[in-house]
Amino acid sequence: MSTAHVVITLLAAATTGFSAFSVFLRSKWVVGPMADYGIPMAWLPWLGTAKAAGAAGLVVGLFVPFVGVAAAIGLVLYFTGAVIAVVRARWYAHIPFPLIYAAPVVGALVLTPAAW
Repeated sequence: MSTAHVVITLLAAATTGFSAFSVFLRSKWVVGPMADYGIPMAWLPWLGTAKAAGAAGLVVGLFVPFVGVAAAIGLVLYFTGAVIAVVRARWYAHIPFPLIYAAPVVGALVLTPAAW
């Protein structure tokens, strides 16, 4: 297992975990834009749970690689959906926000095979 893989994976887990925590707390800077994008507030617990599970899966993936790969793929799909939601709402200036969270996840996914 390479140092880069561990560092990027832990960074991805930390940023995704922070994002999940922000959703669970219903932080104003998260809830406001989600409402603007047309995301129902009833979805917030599910979205936060998906992010938290993905973050945990990335950490477990350091020891069980296929779990990390599955978690990373799930998070990439999650953040792809987030970009689609932003585009559908025509908030083009907000596209970078989900991409900032997706970038370390993609890095962890790319580096995982190198760790085997």
